[in-house]
Order: sequence, then structure tokens, then C-alpha cells
Amino acid sequence: MTISTRVLRKIITIDEEKCNGCGDCVPSCSEGAIQVIDGKARLVSEKYCDGLGACLNHCPMDALAVEEHWGEEFSEEAVKQHLKQTEEAAHPNAEAEAEAPLPCGCPSSSVRQFETDHGLEAPEAASPLARSMLTHWPIQLFLVPPFAPFLRNADLVLAADCAPFAYAGFHQDFLKSKVVVIACPKQDGYDYAQKLTQILKLSDIKSLTVLHMEVPCCFGLVHWAEQAVKASGKNIPLKRLTIGVRGELLVK
Repeated sequence: MTISTRVLRKIITIDEEKCNGCGDCVPSCSEGAIQVIDGKARLVSEKYCDGLGACLNHCPMDALAVEEHWGEEFSEEAVKQHLKQTEEAAHPNAEAEAEAPLPCGCPSSSVRQFETDHGLEAPEAASPLARSMLTHWPIQLFLVPPFAPFLRNADLVLAADCAPFAYAGFHQDFLKSKVVVIACPKQDGYDYAQKLTQILKLSDIKSLTVLHMEVPCCFGLVHWAEQAVKASGKNIPLKRLTIGVRGELLVK
């Protein structure tokens, strides 16, 4: 029998009179502590809420507040189990779907993991510099599940879509023995801070390197990464690197 510990701490509260059930707060909570139930946003469990208030600025009705009161102690392990169950419920056949080939034969949204020449075998190439260091699919951050097996205990590289094209030594210098996800703050039109937070929390990421272009909009990658590391509550080394539009490494 598990006895829950109640402590005096900050926990999110929801004013049901103000809440219109829009659900804007739900994706802003990387712990999955808030869900829309019976037309209102509700706190699923106190132990899922870290009390940091990442959801506060996402409520158009000003129905959310962080208040100090007695409640269940926040549990990171419980959050992991909760998010895993939520993911499995949403995608009950995820494992089978990941292994099954798509009708078009495209691997872009199927989870695949393979090894390169620093593991088992890599495709033949014209020269060592041309050998691919890629170990997995998908690589688009939008398509990567937070529980993808290739993320576990990985050194993660978050790269701008343009970076591998601009920097000639991308595979050798940044991809070897690492896992990569790519995104574009301007083109994707999506804030990936929450998804990165889930990845950092659930996959025990060892380090995070952000490789972005020198154009201003690309610094959004850095913003996502900094937010995610902070929200994860983990001491994850974060390295920021800038690539010039001519392909030169500007910041080491």
C-alpha cells in the first residue's frame, strides 16, 4: 500500500468559473498535469504538478494561478509513468507501427534505429568523410516521439534544418556517436520547448548541443533548449554553436 506524502508547496489551481475549456493550457504543461474534463480544465493529480507555473501565460481567461497549500508531493517518477501511459493510450499500436513499413516506403515518420561505422555496419561510401553517421529515423523534431528508444541516454544534437547543408563536416563533427533532431523556428511555426522538456525528462539525455544558423530567427532553437533544460529540473550540459550562412563555425 502506497501512502502519499502531503507537503506545503506551490500547486496550480484552476478557477472553474473563469475556465471556458479551450484547452490552451494543456500542451503548455510538460508533465501532463492538466486535462480538459467535462468541458473544464482540471488538475489530474497534484503529484504531477511541479508548481513552476509554465501554464500560466497560456490561459486567455486568466483562470490559472499558482498557490501555496497542502498537497501531494511532486513525483518525477509518477510523471514519467503518467506520460508513458498517456502516450501508449494515444498510440496503442506504436511498436507495431514503428516496425511496419509505410505504404510509400518512406521512413520519415517511422521509428527506426540502426548503427553506423562506430557501431555495427555503415553503408559503403566514396570516402570516410562521406560515411553517414545517422543512427535513427525520424529526425524531424515534430515527428520524434519523446519515448523513442534511440533517445535513451543520448548526447542530443538539436540542429537547424539548414545547418547540415551549410556546414560541410556536420556528420563527422556533430553527429558521430550522437542523436540528432532538426527543426526550424520560422518555418515550422511551432514552439518545441514543451516537447524538448518531455524528451529531457523521460529519456535521461546526457547532453544537449544546439547548432543554429546566424540569422536571428534561428536563435529560437536556443530559446527552446534553455527553456527545456530549466523546466526539466536536471543538470544537463547545454552547448550552443552558431553556423554562418557561408558554412563557417562562428561560435565554438
